[in-house]
Amino acid sequence: MDTPKTTRAAIIGGGPAGLMAAQALAQAGIAADVFDAMPSVGRKFLLAGRGGMNITHSEPYEQFVTRYGARSAVLKPMLDAFRPDDVRAWVHSLGIDTFVGSSGRVFPTEMKAAPMLRAWLHQLRESGVQFHQRHRWLGWQDDALRFATPDGERTVQAEAAIFALGGASWARLGSDGAWAPLFEGRGVPVAPLRPSNCGFDVGWSRHFMEKYAGHPLTTVAARGKKGQFVITATGIEGSLIYALSAALRDELLANGTAHLELDLLPDLSAERVLDEASKPRGSRSMASHLQGRLGIKGVKAGLLHEALGKEDYANPRRVAQALKALPLTLRATRPIDEAISTAGGIRFDALDGLMLRSQPGIYIAGEMLDWEAPTGGYLLTACLATGLAAGHQAAARLK
Repeated sequence: MDTPKTTRAAIIGGGPAGLMAAQALAQAGIAADVFDAMPSVGRKFLLAGRGGMNITHSEPYEQFVTRYGARSAVLKPMLDAFRPDDVRAWVHSLGIDTFVGSSGRVFPTEMKAAPMLRAWLHQLRESGVQFHQRHRWLGWQDDALRFATPDGERTVQAEAAIFALGGASWARLGSDGAWAPLFEGRGVPVAPLRPSNCGFDVGWSRHFMEKYAGHPLTTVAARGKKGQFVITATGIEGSLIYALSAALRDELLANGTAHLELDLLPDLSAERVLDEASKPRGSRSMASHLQGRLGIKGVKAGLLHEALGKEDYANPRRVAQALKALPLTLRATRPIDEAISTAGGIRFDALDGLMLRSQPGIYIAGEMLDWEAPTGGYLLTACLATGLAAGHQAAARLK
């Protein structure tokens, strides 16, 4: 093993939380070393930005904070110090303009993550931050950090260490959750890592799956939320499902299944749907009748057949009930590696601020912490805010 490297501050994990921690340290005059297992940093950040880089949300801040559910109170001081407006100002400082979309989500003008990451990394290198790629953290040797590198194992002795290794989704990009047993082995309490913003298995009939997998369901509602999602080969996924995923996942864990009712016609009242479905249809088939009276066709018609037996499908009242409350039984979450994010992680009651009470000088940031949030800019904002807070707290201790 090589002679141990020494550094004042080591950051393990080169995602948004780790990079923001490095920025906070650099601004305090402390040049940090960032260690990442991948050949380049920010890989999950880049992939998340391929469909349009959603950086934060423009809704009123009082409402924004509530999106973190049971962790809103513990995260609020850190979010207070780096609010959505501060996120936008920071992005502007990188030379990237932003705009607010029709949904209230905030995006870079170019809708891409790569220009933002390039500008950020240039700024960090100029401020003295050193990057060490292909350094996979293996745990500790006494108090030194152990890394596997292409040149063999090496150790790093750091006065302060900030861990920002992400959750357990998208393992191919570096977030594999392998850190959890290493921390548990040192007595740190870790809430089990679970999928968040995830899809669910339903168990479609073969006919429905082969015909409709990949089809979008637009303008539907469930549990008081209106939106859209996609039929998959195994079940359902997409923005509306992600918004409900935490509650559905917890229901599955408690009961073995979760029950979801879909409103396929959220813009029409139940009375109107029943009235239209009950109109005389003459020689027309029920499928033709529903398409003509209510616009039910394609995947929505397929779902109706999937939910109703032949006898119920011929009954206008049962059809109307299913159109407004189509029952789905969810049998499992999709694997955690497919999830957009994860719940669980190092418990906040093990921390003093963001420093481990049992191991002074070790800080935790980002998705390694036990919180979750819906998509819409909330995930990235909290990762940045916790990274900034960890960097500030480590800098204060080092000084």
